Amino acid sequence: MIDRIVSELGPWNWMVLGFVLLVVEVIAPGFFMLWIGIAALIVGAVSLLIWDAAIWTWQVQVLLFLVLSLVSAFAGKKLMGGHDQPSDQPLLNRRGAQMIGRMATLAEPIRDGRGRIKLGDTLWRVSGPDLPAGTQVRVTAAADTDLELTVERV
Repeated sequence: MIDRIVSELGPWNWMVLGFVLLVVEVIAPGFFMLWIGIAALIVGAVSLLIWDAAIWTWQVQVLLFLVLSLVSAFAGKKLMGGHDQPSDQPLLNRRGAQMIGRMATLAEPIRDGRGRIKLGDTLWRVSGPDLPAGTQVRVTAAADTDLELTVERV
């Protein structure tokens, strides 16, 4: 069945697959289908050249397509994904880390290591030594989840 489908479409089946994958990449971009589409187009181009060769069976074509898909995906990642430039705002989405070093007054006392401070318009949970409400504190650390700050008395 696969032999019949491949022989009826000829080398154009790979070209059609390649263009369909490129259109999918345009509709839903993610830089993944692009590389697989390029691999299909390459197999299609090779098929146009050597379609009548005895060795050029559909199994060989699929194997070449899989190998070229992997090679083009790795080459694409190297080409497009190798730009790790430092951000000019490394704390942009880390609100808790932005608070480190700021001074605040305890809105609620710290009891059993837990309390609250108000920074800006936000009430933050804090941990630190037991202190009464109204004490000046400095933020010294932020939890990875940004849900709790660590404070010390000023």
